[in-house]
Order: sequence, then structure tokens, then C-alpha cells
Amino acid sequence: MNALTKQHLIDPEICIRCNTCEATCPVDAITHDANNYVVDAQKCNFCMDCVSPCPTGSIDNWFVVNQPFSLEDQFSWIELPPRPPEAPQVADALDAQVEALFDAAHAGAGGRVMAPASAGKPRINLFSRASPAVARITGNFRLTGARTESDVRHIILDFGTVAFPVLEGQSIGVVPPGVDGAGQPHAMRLYSIASPRDGERPHTNNLALTVKRLVERRGDGAEFRGVASNWLCDLKLGDKIDVIGPFGATFLMPDDPDADILMICTGTGAAPFRGFTERRRRTAPAARGRLHLYFGARTPEELPYFGPLQKLPETLLRQQLVYSRLPGAAREYVQDRMRKNAAQIAALLRSETLHVYMCGLKGLETGVEAALADIAAAHGMEWKLVREGLRASGRFHVETY
Repeated sequence: MNALTKQHLIDPEICIRCNTCEATCPVDAITHDANNYVVDAQKCNFCMDCVSPCPTGSIDNWFVVNQPFSLEDQFSWIELPPRPPEAPQVADALDAQVEALFDAAHAGAGGRVMAPASAGKPRINLFSRASPAVARITGNFRLTGARTESDVRHIILDFGTVAFPVLEGQSIGVVPPGVDGAGQPHAMRLYSIASPRDGERPHTNNLALTVKRLVERRGDGAEFRGVASNWLCDLKLGDKIDVIGPFGATFLMPDDPDADILMICTGTGAAPFRGFTERRRRTAPAARGRLHLYFGARTPEELPYFGPLQKLPETLLRQQLVYSRLPGAAREYVQDRMRKNAAQIAALLRSETLHVYMCGLKGLETGVEAALADIAAAHGMEWKLVREGLRASGRFHVETY
């Protein structure tokens, strides 16, 4: 058996034959006949220059195959062939580091599951470390109280004229400047996108990140400062950074307005859910489906987006803001509040329109799943079966870090 090979292909069903890709390709890997535009596997070097200008996304197809499809094969197609079952999509195979990061983030869900049936088609891996998109910083706002130790920032990246299409729930990659202790370039870091697909304001070519500055005091008294988080939090307006991605093809928001979405998070895990909420507010504020948010923090001053959340009507977002360090109050966590609202949660678990998402620190899912199991059992359901049904239909997603 030959070694697996990554191959770039063009979808003839949605290609409009505009010639943009052939004109853009710097190595003449793309050609055409009267029927199709095709990619020569012997010439393509995966520079990605052809991907972002494509107006339809037909260029954004990647197979991992034992034997590359020939030009003659591609010229004869009226649609892409079935993806080889042994060959994962490039979202899973293109970058080993991204693969490892996503495997770790989704391990609590039992591994990555399929995207919701109604979710939009994600564009992935448009920009690589070798050929990144360049974004300009147009906003860097502190979200947490100035008197708290928790410095969480809302950072806005503007892409100017460069197309960087994203969906709610996707992530981007950034690489801090400089080298690590071994003298090697820093590894890429992934950050969830905190804005809807059409930008911070409708029809703007930007996106936002929610970043917490990592500063820890170790047992020996030494201070540890996170390389990527401190670099991002210290960026000034006008600074430019390289952006890789977008990444993520499963932790996506359903576009169905009838979908009930249960969002459970702590801290910066709120990032994707800010995008979910704003997308629903802009496109379907009177949707039959409801958004339910359980958001945990130590205090209101340490809860990102606390102020804006107070302005959202319950008809859009039913929110439960949960604090574990309020003076004079017992500690409460999101799973505790869920148990207090057991009847409401149980009704959601019985619904065929429910989608469940968790995002936050490692360990979040342990307490939340225990609460869901208790709630299900108390209302005549078996959580294991409910969970399997949600996973099988692309309606249960966990992303922790």
C-alpha cells in the first residue's frame, strides 16, 4: 500500500469556472478544459494562495488518499467522488499540532462528533503558518474589573480586504513572536472566536477573541507569565499579527431557529457562546428555539461580558450567572445551579431540538455530566442513552482546555 497523500481538489458541482484559482496559482498547478477546473497533484505545493479568492468555496476540498486522482479523473467528474473511508478530512490530518489540540479539547465529549445537521459549511485551513492572513488590532478592551486579578481582554482583529470566513464556534491559530527555551519558534496557540460570522458589527471583516492574561505565582515564589496570552493582551491598536486557520468543523452553531441551545461555560469559555448569542440576535431574535446559558465565575467583576449580558432580554437568552466566591455566600458552581433548575433541564433533555455545548477549563464536564445524569435519573431518563442520542445526531459538544 502506498503512503497516504494529501490532495487538493476542486468541487465541480459548485465551481463557477471564473478562472480565479488558475490565475492566482503561483506554480501553475491548476488548469482546465471545457468541463472542469482541476489541480495537478504533482505540482501543487499547498501554498493556499488560490483558496481565499475563490468566490464559492469550491476550491476548499482536501482528500487524503493512497493514490492521487489523475487529471483525467478530475476532468471527467460532475461531482467529487466519495471520500475514502480510511482517509480523514484535512481538518483532521493537515496539521498534527491542530489535531492534537482538538483531540485534547474534545476528549471530554468522547471525541469529536459530527456538526449539527443545520450548521453552515465551515471553511477550514485557508491560511497556514507558512502563508498566514495578516490582521490589524482595532480593539483591545479589558472585560473584568480593574481591581480584580483576572485580566480578561476582548481583542478585535480586522482583516481589511483579505477574506477570512468563519462560523460561530470555530477557532483561529496565532504564533507568538520569538523563540522558546530550546531556541525553537513558539508553537501555535488556538483561540475560540468570540463573534458571529459577519463580524463585530454586521458586514465587517473582523473577529474577536476573549483572552485571559496568564500570570501565576509558583511554589518557589517565581512568577510564570503565559507567552501567548500576555503577548495578545499587550497588543496595541494598529499592531499587526499573523493568523492561521480558521479551524474547527464540528463545534458549530445550528442555523435552525427552532434549535434550543444549552450553553455551559466558565471564564473565557464564554467566547463561542457570545458568537452564538449575537448570531441568533441578528438573524432570528423571535426564534421559537431558546438559548440557555449557564456561566460560571468567581465574582461578577471577574465574569467576562457581565455588563452586556445584563442588557439582553430573556426572550433571546435565558441566563444563569453563577458565582463561587461571593462574600458571605456559599460557593456555587454551574452544576449546582443546573440541579436547582432540574425540571427545566429535564424538559430540554426530552426535546428533539436540544443542542448541548460545554466550553471552559478542564474538569468542567465532569461536574456538569454528573448533574445531567442526576437530573435525567430523577425524571425517568438514562443519561447515557440521552447522551448517545445527542452525540449521534451532532447535538452534544464539549471543548475544554
